[in-house]
Amino acid sequence: MQRIGLALMELDAADDADLLRAHGAGDPQAFARLYDRYDRPCFQFIRRLLGPAHSDAAEDLHQETWIAISKNAAAFDPARASFPAWLFTVARHKAFDHFRRQKVTVLAPAQEDAAMMVPDPGQSPLEAVQSRELAQEIVTAVEALPLEQRGVFVMFAQAGLSLDEIAQVTGVTVETAKSRLRYARAKLRQALAGERSAHV
Repeated sequence: MQRIGLALMELDAADDADLLRAHGAGDPQAFARLYDRYDRPCFQFIRRLLGPAHSDAAEDLHQETWIAISKNAAAFDPARASFPAWLFTVARHKAFDHFRRQKVTVLAPAQEDAAMMVPDPGQSPLEAVQSRELAQEIVTAVEALPLEQRGVFVMFAQAGLSLDEIAQVTGVTVETAKSRLRYARAKLRQALAGERSAHV
């Protein structure tokens, strides 16, 4: 089963590179397929990285990211990084450029996004409320993380990037990426435990 999963991942990676090459050769459908595949995780990554205080800029930065990908398709080297790692590297640079322009030093914790969580239709009204409350707590806890830890956690948990890919995106060693993920998880557990004890 593990071999099948690895084979599928390698196929996706090859497919991404082929699509990008086809886009560079003038095939408009190739870029559309790449966009459809990674549009949502890229946008969510940018939005989470920005935090609620700067969420209005997420759409513009998302568009800027894809424009940069399109214009610089020839620069992509599949031997150096996977396409998702390259995409998230560009997205991260766009977000940090925004922070520098805005002179951001501290990002406030979130108080939103719970409204985007759709409850399971099979849930009871009480379960639906509890589910939304938990979603709110998780989102708030994630966006309250220090910026670097938040980025690593979102890339790992939401976008599905490996630690090797995250290290490539952030320009750190795999051990540093692993350490940031470990600290992020510990802080999330602590924050969520504190929320639950506060309601007891």
